[in-house]
Amino acid sequence: MFNKLALIGIGLIGSSIARATRLKGLAKTIAISTRKEETLEEARALGLGDTYTLDAAEAVRGADLVILCIPVGAYLPVMEAIRDALEPGAILSDVGSVKGQVMATLGPLVPKGVHFIPGHPIAGTEHSGPASGFPELFTGRWCVLTPAPGTDPVAIDRLTSFWGALGSNVECMDAAHHDLVLAITSHVPHLIAYNIVGTVADLEAATQSEVIKFSASGFRDFTRIAASDPVMWRDVFLTNRDAVLEMLGRFLEDLSQLQRAVRIGDGPGMEALFTRTRAIRRSIITAGQETAAADFGRPHGNASAVPEPVAEVLFREHGGGEDA
Repeated sequence: MFNKLALIGIGLIGSSIARATRLKGLAKTIAISTRKEETLEEARALGLGDTYTLDAAEAVRGADLVILCIPVGAYLPVMEAIRDALEPGAILSDVGSVKGQVMATLGPLVPKGVHFIPGHPIAGTEHSGPASGFPELFTGRWCVLTPAPGTDPVAIDRLTSFWGALGSNVECMDAAHHDLVLAITSHVPHLIAYNIVGTVADLEAATQSEVIKFSASGFRDFTRIAASDPVMWRDVFLTNRDAVLEMLGRFLEDLSQLQRAVRIGDGPGMEALFTRTRAIRRSIITAGQETAAADFGRPHGNASAVPEPVAEVLFREHGGGEDA
């Protein structure tokens, strides 16, 4: 589908793209660039690409598809480094969890003739690094594209076909709407997970050890989400601040109502809420974004098995981290 694919960053998402692209023969050449020598050598040892370089501009020269697989906070300096090396007619995309800020930051810097189509594969695990990727990561998951009005439809079709070949269901969406949807389906759940696990970290040592020892599935699953890459999620909250604050405000209002129901002993009110939320869970399973199996449907027979892609709420955010 492409002569040369350049991946800037080779963590969970980047390495999964590389593996799936290689497996399905979607690019003749895969160029990999990252800022850390040790990460680059790990990718080389895994055979994820054809060429490897610490120079992002070198990686994108001659590429007809360039995908930024780095934390959104690193986009600006990388874009400044590669803009003059981008080929006319090339497609420039990314995998970031925030799209409005990405379009505002990168859009003005994209050279004329380069097709800028931001993207977000909504898939991932809590693991990071080149070795964490696997080619099935995107199978059955959604990938949202947020092209600006006037973007070349042929380029959009090419990128849509690429993600479809990786196994994703692809949908185009307005960037602001994407950020609002992801704020409640992914960003706020991550924020809550970080906070709950942080509360445990602040407990006195004896109580903390008991919480860890007797962790039930609810807290245990929060710790999985809270194990996601700190740098990537710091950047997500900083760049999607308005949407996160809006959805967090709604959540806090609902939490206050639930707090009152518990305080006054409103059993019928709590049961009604829990019935509604149970229906949401069932709709996620029906939509194919999760299985009915316990513990997020993850297998436990082989502890060394490659982690399965996991659905969270409506969409599973691309947790895990990308090489910065």
